[in-house]
Amino acid sequence: MESSEEKVVVFNIGDEEYAAEINQVERILEFEKITRIPDAPEFLKGVINYQDKIVPVIDLKVRFNLPETSIKEESKIIIAKHDEGDVGLIIDGVSQVLDVPSESITPPPDIIAGIVKEYIKAIIKLDKRIVILLDLGRILSFNERKELNKIVS
Repeated sequence: MESSEEKVVVFNIGDEEYAAEINQVERILEFEKITRIPDAPEFLKGVINYQDKIVPVIDLKVRFNLPETSIKEESKIIIAKHDEGDVGLIIDGVSQVLDVPSESITPPPDIIAGIVKEYIKAIIKLDKRIVILLDLGRILSFNERKELNKIVS
């Protein structure tokens, strides 16, 4: 029986490793100037112009209730594809693209409760590392996405 694999992009937020399925990632951009939006939610850092579209950019650290990102040379913006429109995610750096065997991917444990479980798709076990697989399409709730669409349109 053949083992299936999942292609993921592994990136860093602080000292932690996260991943996203490659098909949820439109592009990984060098960090660029973000235009701030007044009265926006704290996690919304502003907007950028990406391929003639205004794309909201959120700080994943703030979204995850971690200290705000300090922008470094390695900082990047992941453009995440979504039916409701692309969204940019500030990350501290990209480490690799991996083909992960399906047997290394397990559902998140029950101890991960509340909203966090909404966007944690799975846990990837790699040798002595654990990587959290995010569902980039669920980083924002339906209502948050509606609010963002109002702000950027």
